[in-house]
Amino acid sequence: MQGQLEKSSSPGLLERLFGSWTRTVTRSTLRVDAMAGLLGAVLVLPQGIAFATLAGLPPEYGLYTAVVPCIIAALFGSSWHVMSGPTNANSLALFAMLSPLAVAFSPAYIQLALAVTVMVGIMQWLIGTLRLGSLANFISPAALFGFTSGAALLIAVYALPDLLGLAPAAEHGAAAVLAHVGSQLVHAQPAALAVAAITAAVAFAVRRLRPGWPFMLVGLVVSTALAAFWFQVMAPEPVTPAMALRTVGKIATPWPRFEVPHISWASVPDLLGLAFALTIVALGQAISIAKAVAARSGQRIDANREFRGQGLSNIVGGFFSCYVSCGSMNRSMPNLQAGARTPLAAVFAALLLLGLVAVSSSLLAQIPMAALAALLMLVAVALLDLTRWRQLFRLSRTEFAVALATMVATVTIRLEMAILLGTLLSLMSFLYRTSKPAMRTMGFDSNSPDRQFVVLADAATPLQECPQLKLLRMEGEVYFGATQHVADTLHALRHAPQPQKHLLVMGKSMNFIDLAGAELWEAELTARRAMGGNLYFHRPRPEVLRMWETTGFTRLLGPEHQFPDKRTAIATIFPKLDPQICRTCTARIFWECKSVPPPEEAGDKT
Repeated sequence: MQGQLEKSSSPGLLERLFGSWTRTVTRSTLRVDAMAGLLGAVLVLPQGIAFATLAGLPPEYGLYTAVVPCIIAALFGSSWHVMSGPTNANSLALFAMLSPLAVAFSPAYIQLALAVTVMVGIMQWLIGTLRLGSLANFISPAALFGFTSGAALLIAVYALPDLLGLAPAAEHGAAAVLAHVGSQLVHAQPAALAVAAITAAVAFAVRRLRPGWPFMLVGLVVSTALAAFWFQVMAPEPVTPAMALRTVGKIATPWPRFEVPHISWASVPDLLGLAFALTIVALGQAISIAKAVAARSGQRIDANREFRGQGLSNIVGGFFSCYVSCGSMNRSMPNLQAGARTPLAAVFAALLLLGLVAVSSSLLAQIPMAALAALLMLVAVALLDLTRWRQLFRLSRTEFAVALATMVATVTIRLEMAILLGTLLSLMSFLYRTSKPAMRTMGFDSNSPDRQFVVLADAATPLQECPQLKLLRMEGEVYFGATQHVADTLHALRHAPQPQKHLLVMGKSMNFIDLAGAELWEAELTARRAMGGNLYFHRPRPEVLRMWETTGFTRLLGPEHQFPDKRTAIATIFPKLDPQICRTCTARIFWECKSVPPPEEAGDKT
């Protein structure tokens, strides 16, 4: 029985290949995933066409990219909710990098795009296979939150023209889109606004009243049906082109075809450099979006597995007429909010996209773009999370500044640069904080019966120090970035008006030192001995001791200058203090001070 139990609890082939989510698949999850996948398929229709055009490729290549990479990345990646496919950032980056090498939309350009996609996939897969995914841990929560909020603003900005029934902007930057909307606002279509309002209202109502229903899909169906009914039945007069709503329109059937990219070997070196840059773009987006979605779903992300899945999707996709893909915020968040339970939602989305275009292209062509824009607006509002912004401002102004800078960068510059900026700001903030480790003067509370060991600066009443022995608690890492602050503090202690020649460092909170830190303590030891005192350590950590052994500082310091507890340290150091000063001292900090006659008795004996 026990052997059977162990056998049943061991992961099966599907679980080892695709992940633990395979155990959670039921009829209920399949139904929910299918409904979420249907929404994902509908959402990607206009996006795929638009993004392919941005990339300098025929529209069907955007739909190809929404099928093959979406399936592979979902099955072999880590996130259960991220949907991969064409993205705005990847499309613009690809066009910017390849347009100097070939004419956009030309056969040569298409072949270069497919070859670069395969190279990007190989690099992504290698990053995951070599387990370099831990680099993603340096994307701080504040930078990630700022990126998410910036992406929400971008989603809203790019949805505005369709929401208002305006023609697309001639340029693709957020500022250009806003300028276009501002100049064309007088031409906004009331019908488009009405469709968008109906979509948002129905979706919001369904979400509140029937939480388990696919509220976005219901809103889309209702608004599309009402728009068709109004323009085909109820319209009082013939609809002019100016009054007509812009719809998804006719779509070519996206059947991906196998094709080996044809490029010259002479172009490979140039393409490798471009592929590396695109890899940074794609991975930065992929892991940021995966972590942003996981923060809302509660799932843990395996960055290495996510990178391998993304890499495999681009490797295979490059041979099936797909260009560089990664996780899409526009589809991943709606997928999560639509109730998707497993990665099969992405598989359903890809397969349903094929079926929808092939079977019901005439019906899909009637979906108003204003309805899709309204759904994207709902996603953008949910992503902004004003409550968290207020909380972040209240708890940490530094983290708030990092998040704000990342959000502004996401809206104003390229997405990968925004992620890099947010990460650099977070690291700079961390380095600044750790460059000034706390160095607290310690002492004994003589006003307390049990003479507690306390931080003198935190005492309710001023407490005296020993005039000869400084007790200093070191908190933090003494590395190259912190040595200047530590050295300045130690120098100030040695050059005080009445310096304490001996220094006992409480080292159990000194977690780490590097070579620069070891050299600093060696310089302090030399300076203390030159002034007639010495340097001692209480409970240095094993990591610190190992570095001291390596650098030879342990030999210079001597094992007799390292103590396991404060009582032993003070008892050992006390006989080395100047007895003349002890006789006239009134502080009487240590228990050992009782062995020295009070100043009056000492004066009588002399």
